[in-house]
Amino acid sequence: MTTVEGPVVRTATGAVCGRREGGLTVFRGIPFAEPPVGEARFAAPRPVRAWEGTREAYAFGPPPPQESAFMGRTGVLDVPEGDDWLTVNVWTPEADSASLRPVMVWIYGGAYKLGHSGSPGYDAQRIARDGDLVVVTLNYRVGVEGFARIEGAPANRGLLDQVAALEWVRDNITAFGGDPGQVTVFGESAGAGSVASLLAMPSARGLFRRAIAQSVPGTYFSDELARDIARAIAVEAGLSPTAADLATVDPRRLTAAGEAVGANMRAYADRWGQVAPTATPFSPVVDGEVLPAPPWQAVAAGAARDVELLVGHNRDEFRLFLAMGGQLGKIGEEQAAWALRTFAPGGVEGERSYRAAFPEATPGELFERVQTDWLFGMPSLRLAEAQIAAGGRAHVYELTWPAPGSGGVLGACHALDVPLLFGTFEADLGLLLFAGSGVPAEAEELSARFRASWTAFARTGEPGWPAYGNEERLVQVLDAKPEVRPYPEEASRRLWEGYEFGELPLLK
Repeated sequence: MTTVEGPVVRTATGAVCGRREGGLTVFRGIPFAEPPVGEARFAAPRPVRAWEGTREAYAFGPPPPQESAFMGRTGVLDVPEGDDWLTVNVWTPEADSASLRPVMVWIYGGAYKLGHSGSPGYDAQRIARDGDLVVVTLNYRVGVEGFARIEGAPANRGLLDQVAALEWVRDNITAFGGDPGQVTVFGESAGAGSVASLLAMPSARGLFRRAIAQSVPGTYFSDELARDIARAIAVEAGLSPTAADLATVDPRRLTAAGEAVGANMRAYADRWGQVAPTATPFSPVVDGEVLPAPPWQAVAAGAARDVELLVGHNRDEFRLFLAMGGQLGKIGEEQAAWALRTFAPGGVEGERSYRAAFPEATPGELFERVQTDWLFGMPSLRLAEAQIAAGGRAHVYELTWPAPGSGGVLGACHALDVPLLFGTFEADLGLLLFAGSGVPAEAEELSARFRASWTAFARTGEPGWPAYGNEERLVQVLDAKPEVRPYPEEASRRLWEGYEFGELPLLK
């Protein structure tokens, strides 16, 4: 430890020194668990050892091992290297234990194979400042390290990392000016899938009071499917799918095996079914222990009845993936028929139902619509319905404002809500979504509305519009002129009515 200058906070394991930045005190790279290497490789997170003196908390910790790039984002950023992947960062208006401000804990997305809390797009200063609350961001293991289902290791290690970070918040956040009884978890994409998982996990119970899930993915693996995928990754690496064998290989080398399998997943369509056309071989595993049941079933059974929920999605989620794959405007009838038969409820009958519900849709629009519904739209809505079925409350939103970048062709696509929420228009995917357009005034206004609603929910449980109900189905439509009205995607909702989202099976 060196001599440090700046605000000092004493945590349960040692003192940390942060910096004053823009009216906030910011602490970066505080370890919440031991580095998961050596004997701790593929293990559940272990309590961090105490340190002497005062630790500088000026720089983000290193990202967990991951692929080099995904969806145009660099996976490994210009950050310190090392094995101390499991760290948290704190933005606080005042590091005073008497403040007891609400706390928001961000969980990043990235298809369960990418992500780092130090990404510029997750700079939480505007949320903390505008909401006058404490924001925590965290790292968790992704890819093989976090989610591969291997022998001799607990399932869902990435989710267990998140629980450990929430335990750190419970035990330490008062010293940073936060209220451990007023914690809201929030996340997008795989981060929203993580939030949904936390709602269902016994080990996470009592660690947060409210939850915000932005674009919940519908992909949860059965134990058999996850083990089969892990076996394919191990074979690619020339190893067996055991913790002992995989631990002989440097974590950063194993990411290449996961990347290779991810690039060739369609070859496994006869075994992996709907997972095969997706972009990732990783998802939370319904293992019966860490995650006892898929979130929709667990929530409907009352697992999170006392947690206040805000959940929603974007209108044109799948269009981002079409654009990234160079497929916009290039989808033909054969591809549309394949997508409808693969993802719509009921297979061939589902294809007929979609065509009847959207008679004017082009092949490209049908291809996009059914995958938006299957992957994000309907899983998000169904989570709200599950919470209501259990006697809880849920508020629902849909983002319909189109991204102005690339001539507006991306629409209200996946991940647009992230730069709007954080106000980070010139970072990460914001560079694509706002490219060539600047930041229009209505984007700034919508961004401020996002933060006002999200932080009001974290403070009071009320985001500023009525709770969702199965009769009126009122949602907040977020656009240049936001309005509260019945759920806009009624045609899709009807098509999926009665469909059971659950764990994806291994096809024998």
